[in-house]
Amino acid sequence: MARRELGPASLAAVQAVEAAWSSHTVAARAGGAEPAEGVLVGCSGGADSLALAFAAQRLAQRRRLRLSAVVVDHGLQKGSAQVAATALSQLTALGYSDAVVVSVEVDLTQGRGTEAAARDARYAALDREAERRDATTLLGHTLDDQAETVLLGLARGSGTRSLAGMSAQSGRRLRPLLQLSRGHTLQVCAELGLRPWMDPHNDDPGYARVRVRRRVLPVLEAELGPGVAAALARTAELARDDADLLDQLAQQAHPDAATADCAVLAELPAALRRRALRRWLLTRGVAEPSFGHVLAVEALVLSWRGQRGIGVPGGTVTRSGGRLHLQLG
Repeated sequence: MARRELGPASLAAVQAVEAAWSSHTVAARAGGAEPAEGVLVGCSGGADSLALAFAAQRLAQRRRLRLSAVVVDHGLQKGSAQVAATALSQLTALGYSDAVVVSVEVDLTQGRGTEAAARDARYAALDREAERRDATTLLGHTLDDQAETVLLGLARGSGTRSLAGMSAQSGRRLRPLLQLSRGHTLQVCAELGLRPWMDPHNDDPGYARVRVRRRVLPVLEAELGPGVAAALARTAELARDDADLLDQLAQQAHPDAATADCAVLAELPAALRRRALRRWLLTRGVAEPSFGHVLAVEALVLSWRGQRGIGVPGGTVTRSGGRLHLQLG
């Protein structure tokens, strides 16, 4: 694509990616490491990922980074191969010489839902490609995605960590566009003459996220005034800071161990105790313990009367000798 003066939306996208990369570089060096010398863009062909791909190309050119992109074909829709091929051609037009389509098999047998299963398969594929290239993965989630995530967490009655939404940086994954709206990325594509793919799943009310996007958020905007999505995204940022601090304090108060010390846990404030218990369950191999599971295990700490073990996903927690023990299987 010929270089030209950027429109306002395209310039903002480039600036957002530049800022995210600078923060990532500072964080990596603060931890005693150098950032990867490559960036890998996860691209679906939609407006968000095409806007990201354009901005990442400018970043790579300016910072002299290796540039690559992966289009993941989930094979869940008729014509998905053609959609992937079209996305690949647009990446080529944007200047990508290393862009590939990776087909994945989505495991729908675990009862986690199509959206979650597809996300797991996609992230696994992107992680493999990023590892092979020694690259940092860039993902195109926007402010609107963040707002939807917060509302879904709120509806589930989730805690602060879930309300924190998606992190701008998680390991070697970056989400540079979390401060930009979906309308903004559509404007980037219009400025660049790109034709984004409109995923029919985004209009399917069978998905809770689509109902939030098409029905819930518009009602909130109409009744409470504009700016609800931005306010929800800001809530996520504030909640994440709080959750990070509480997780750190919980880890300091009760470091990871094979068994959990009930006397230590009983002395902690509830917010720290429950975080410590949840982390203990996760580190011992329990997959996604619910709030109800954490409360049941907490009862072994606070109101022990010789009761039997508590069932958790994949195992049982018992108390003996003043400590909690987990037996899997």
